[in-house]
Amino acid sequence: MPLFSYKVINDNGITEEGVRGAADEQSLVVTLQSEGYIPVQIKPAHAGTFLGLKMLSRRNQLSGKDILLFTSELAVLLESGLPLDRSLTVLMSVTEGNEPLTNFITRVLAKVKGGSSLTDAMERRKSGDRPSSKIISKFYLNMIRAGEASGSLGEVLTRLSQYMESSQELKSTVSTALIYPVILLVMSVASLLVMLVFVVPQFTEMFESAGKALPVSTQVVIGMAQLLKDYWWLLLSTVLFIYYYMRSQLAYPITKKVWDRRFFNIPLLGNIILNKETASFSQTLGTLLSNGVSLLTALAIARETVSNLVLVDAIADVQEQVKQGKNMSVALLEKNIFPKMAMQMIKTGEETGRLEEMLLRVSTIYDKQLKVSIQRMLAVLEPALILSLGLMIAGIIVSILLAILSVNDLAF
Repeated sequence: MPLFSYKVINDNGITEEGVRGAADEQSLVVTLQSEGYIPVQIKPAHAGTFLGLKMLSRRNQLSGKDILLFTSELAVLLESGLPLDRSLTVLMSVTEGNEPLTNFITRVLAKVKGGSSLTDAMERRKSGDRPSSKIISKFYLNMIRAGEASGSLGEVLTRLSQYMESSQELKSTVSTALIYPVILLVMSVASLLVMLVFVVPQFTEMFESAGKALPVSTQVVIGMAQLLKDYWWLLLSTVLFIYYYMRSQLAYPITKKVWDRRFFNIPLLGNIILNKETASFSQTLGTLLSNGVSLLTALAIARETVSNLVLVDAIADVQEQVKQGKNMSVALLEKNIFPKMAMQMIKTGEETGRLEEMLLRVSTIYDKQLKVSIQRMLAVLEPALILSLGLMIAGIIVSILLAILSVNDLAF
């Protein structure tokens, strides 16, 4: 499908630009008009401007940080006593430098002034704004719906922004913790490649001209260097094959579930995954319940925040048992999917009528446990990588020295 760059005027008189695929220009005009836009300019997007178009497309998309900013700022304005429409107007003027967010607030404000609730205004997005549907989740919308129904929208938005900040902090902790091991791994592989591709061949010619039998270790190193030189394409193809194979395996629910079960059985990694999913599930469920969302609805939404399909299926069974009248804590204990301490805390909360509070405590505890688990994994991984790199490079150097000594008929 060909790409077209377009310039339109929305129903608030604001000019917007973007790139979209369509069968032809006329069909794109019809699509844009059906979405309430007035097309001003449409032209083919040339391949030569691919990078520029990609950057333009990214600039026109909302990000998670944009939604977090919108949520936290709107919460402050509402809790200060301003009505919703006035708060959105003020927020729109504050975010003028952020075009995607400003356009988003403009559309939401127009719908609110037209009589829509904030939930409906955010939910009924135009089809051209598909990227935001991934950012504005069902969890987010249900929280706002509960806040509007209870008349405490500002308070709910404050809790929601705290939840989003906590989630982003958790993701940042994981990604930051993995930076150093990844750098070590890349440097290890790069160092070995340099040794085998550039250093070892320099000595190979000297050893061949000597005409003497080389030590076995030296022959192995030279063989590896020659193999890398002659069949580098096979090595690269193997790496790419493994990458795309794993990507395809994790793209389909049946095979992903198999791998998710295997990941659970990996030492340290399995514990990290379980702690992460426990913290995410309990935080989402506790936050929803504390804001008036029913248990069945909260379970359905919380299930979507879990990425491991083994846990997703188990939570679906728990949801079905709760629907039939069984206590959630009993169903969770029977499934035995989360850590025992977490399930006992949930059971205690359900028995004492403080389920929301206990779920949020579980989230806090396992959030800390996750950070401890990551630190433990790094404490093992970093020295292992350094030691492995040192041993491999030392092995190559020693094998070359042994060959040099052998060629010169030196004895120890």
